[in-house]
Amino acid sequence: MSTMRVLVTGARGYLGRNVVEQLRAAGHTALPFSGDIREDAIPPSDGVIHLAALARVRESFDNPLAYYDVNVTGTLRLLRSAPARFVLASTAAVYGAPAGDVLTEDHPRRPANPYAATKAAAEDAVAWTARGGPLAAVTLRLFNLAGGGDRDDTRLITRACGVAAGRLPSMEVYGDGTAVRDFVHVRDAARAFVLALETCRPGHEVYNVGATPASVADVLAAVRRVTGAEVAVEWKPAHPGEARVSRADTTRLRALGWLPVESDLDALVRDQWAARR
Repeated sequence: MSTMRVLVTGARGYLGRNVVEQLRAAGHTALPFSGDIREDAIPPSDGVIHLAALARVRESFDNPLAYYDVNVTGTLRLLRSAPARFVLASTAAVYGAPAGDVLTEDHPRRPANPYAATKAAAEDAVAWTARGGPLAAVTLRLFNLAGGGDRDDTRLITRACGVAAGRLPSMEVYGDGTAVRDFVHVRDAARAFVLALETCRPGHEVYNVGATPASVADVLAAVRRVTGAEVAVEWKPAHPGEARVSRADTTRLRALGWLPVESDLDALVRDQWAARR
């Protein structure tokens, strides 16, 4: 397809840097936006990939208005700039504590915290805007990003590698380590954003982005296997109501031609370990 000039919000972030890299690799011109999307002028483009957001669950309970202001108001302002194509980064957290183990995009949304609620509201704004006009829009619901030199020690693989390296003293594990989550390499996720932008059509589609289901115990074993180092663990009681298993059904995204190529569990750990050392 023809090349595009693509505005990327949150371009300096963990995912954003990789999205910019993948856009350029695909021949597009990335326009990193580092301003305040609630106030600064929105430059013209052929499409928008909207990644900028506040994304700390615990912090969102303390300051929900700030989360609505940035995550919802910012999305509305970008939509008012009337882009032809729009790809929104959302989260699997919109599903809440799901009733099933494997989540399709049709699973009911039950956000259980202000952060997830603001992402659900942003999804709705995108969907209704696309329904009422010519906008071609996609929402990508991200599961657990990993690899690529992540610096967020709240993420499981990143923290486990930090403990193995001696940079962090230990990690807290809530429950018995059997809870399963779905992991995807940040570069595989970035490729999904480029593909979504290139293939979107008028209307709104939603796709899950996940790749490798693994338990906490699986992750700890992989870190020990890859690094040869022990991971000190502080065991804590499980959080009440926490989902035991959360896996992404990615059938829809794979039908577009997306395949995760860097998201094997050992490969994720190896990449994170090498990048941070």
